[in-house]
Amino acid sequence: IPNRHAMNENFDSCENEFARFFIRDGILHFEYRHNVAIDLEVAVRVVEDRISFQGRRLFPVLCDMRGIASIDKPARDYLARSGSQLAVAVALLVDESMSLTIGKFYLEISRPAVATRLFTDRSTALDFLKERSIRGGDLELPDIL
Repeated sequence: IPNRHAMNENFDSCENEFARFFIRDGILHFEYRHNVAIDLEVAVRVVEDRISFQGRRLFPVLCDMRGIASIDKPARDYLARSGSQLAVAVALLVDESMSLTIGKFYLEISRPAVATRLFTDRSTALDFLKERSIRGGDLELPDIL
């Protein structure tokens, strides 16, 4: 049975067929693969894999949505509810086309639980996250009894 996702602990990275995750400078980077279609099953999978990858550590998250070709309503609803778990802030990196429309819809309709903004420039997005950083990974959630 193949691994659900490949992990490389030396470089703090993980990937599956839909996205790649890595940690750099205390920020969790989440990049969707090119031309990916997101339905509910894919949305659940990428959130589960990201949460598994980061363990119980909180991070600011840079989510690069530029590879998304389409996303359905159940996936959008799930990501609005569960997509920001273990995130202290989220920067959505989009392009000028469909991803910008998807991102605006997500922010306006879904009302994410943590500070979330849209960006077309990676360095501006990283600045936003650095301002909200708690030194990514330094804070763990306590065990619930």
